[in-house]
Amino acid sequence: MTLKPLNPISESVEQELGSYSPIVRRLLVNRGITTREEAYRFIAPSYEEHTFDPFLLKDMEKAVQRVERAVSSGERILVYCDYDCDGIPGAVIMNDFFKMLSCENFEIYIPDRHKEGYGLQIESLKPIFERQKPSLVITLDLGITNNQEVLFCNEQGIDVIVTDHHLPGKEIPEAFAVVNPKQSDCQYPDEMLCGSGVAFKFVQAFISRFQEKYNVSPGQEKWLLDMVGLATLSDMVPLVKENRVFAHYGMLVMKKTRRPGLVNLLKKAGLKPQFLTEEDVTFGITPRINAAGRMDHPKHAFELLSTKDALYAEEKSLLLHEYNLTRKNLVKQIMKKAKSVLEHRKNHPVIVVGDRTWAPGILGLVASRLVEEFQKPVFVWGGSEEDLVMKGSCRSDGSVNMVELMSLVSDMFVTFGGHELAGGFAVSFDKVHFLEERLTEKYGDIKKEKEDSSVYEYDTELSFDLLTDELHQDISRLAPFGVGNPKPIFLLRDVVVYDVRVFGKQNEHLELQFRSETGRLVKAIAFFTKHDDFGDPIIPGMKIQLFASIEKSFFGYKPELRFRIENIHTS
Repeated sequence: MTLKPLNPISESVEQELGSYSPIVRRLLVNRGITTREEAYRFIAPSYEEHTFDPFLLKDMEKAVQRVERAVSSGERILVYCDYDCDGIPGAVIMNDFFKMLSCENFEIYIPDRHKEGYGLQIESLKPIFERQKPSLVITLDLGITNNQEVLFCNEQGIDVIVTDHHLPGKEIPEAFAVVNPKQSDCQYPDEMLCGSGVAFKFVQAFISRFQEKYNVSPGQEKWLLDMVGLATLSDMVPLVKENRVFAHYGMLVMKKTRRPGLVNLLKKAGLKPQFLTEEDVTFGITPRINAAGRMDHPKHAFELLSTKDALYAEEKSLLLHEYNLTRKNLVKQIMKKAKSVLEHRKNHPVIVVGDRTWAPGILGLVASRLVEEFQKPVFVWGGSEEDLVMKGSCRSDGSVNMVELMSLVSDMFVTFGGHELAGGFAVSFDKVHFLEERLTEKYGDIKKEKEDSSVYEYDTELSFDLLTDELHQDISRLAPFGVGNPKPIFLLRDVVVYDVRVFGKQNEHLELQFRSETGRLVKAIAFFTKHDDFGDPIIPGMKIQLFASIEKSFFGYKPELRFRIENIHTS
């Protein structure tokens, strides 16, 4: 393994960032930040100064004026949202927004991911239109590729406003307005917003135009930033530019949350709002929100987050908690079956595995686990005994663009889509057993060289005695961490393991203990990790290279400063 520290700091940059501590200067430079202005914007993001004018988004003015006309004249409005942890917080944003305007003539609709699938669906719209036909449909976190569905609404005399953040197809839907920063002719400075981020920009725009007319208090929309932050962190968009502002203030609002549903959900996850971190959000809240749609219907998550009733919130949070436990158990069962099947199969560079009884809603999680295990592109399919068409999810190991690979065997699929690293597909049962062979044939044509795993980058070196609350506070100035702003990784060179322990209900987690130069006991932990996962089994007395981040745990509400193991080099 080659150890590679990140970027050196020039003397001029040292002077430019001189007001920050050496560790913060190093972390800023490693993130490409070299000026005072950039550093200020990053460390102290301002809602007022560092968010962009929402009207820079193409069609925003048209969208705002059309919605105001609908609200003021009492028209029926349908908000059609995606079912994941971007679309559901966005649904809550729009629900709270219309109630802020004292508008009641609207409906939030979230489709069943199993029965209806992703995107605007004509078969889903028909019964809604028959029940109570709206005059305006607003899409949230979907719609940018639903040309036929938008045309169907137009033929019914219904206007459509598309709000989305996914990549457009060759043709933009003929909607009344299309608000999407990824449109080629959109001048918005940040095209990497999540779906809820786009919805929030619409709310910002509307309130800036009609605040007085609807008697909205100045800054009232900021209370919606908890949902924007939740979606921004959950959807894994880069935490730079405006997303950094949304994540930063989203965390602040979540820590002060007024939502009984969020309070109860945190309680079920063993978390307290005031101690909340971005990892608590992505590993504690997001899976529970997504579990509703994976195991039953996403409406349960929406109802939890939008309710003002504490008793109802407690009931719904318990339901989502139970769904999440069921989801975990199902993933374990399917993983065990999948690995058992693969042990007796020919070793191909692409894995395709499935069973008619595997629930499609959790196959993306299984695919991700299998990629971690086998370091290959993985396709996992499932459905039911009655289905003639199997649904599936795929994940890349970084060696191939999944959409490009699927497009080379498009005749095998009923439908497919996604992006470079992940996707979804449907394939007829009579073709699914030939899918691995066909994908393997084409894989070699477009395979990319993976990054050299023998080179391991880190931010800077550290010693155990430097682990202090002051250091943690300094590093925390750069939080929240995530895509585009990874947690700082430190190298602790040639450290000697004092003790090796396991913890957890099934002893599934690893704890290493070390003695600092001053004799202090220091812990480093890794979840779902065994002592031999890093090559040679780790034993007391062994000298290792430890790559770790720093965290403060509040488990049991007792603060503990420790290292989180990222990697270990044993030789």
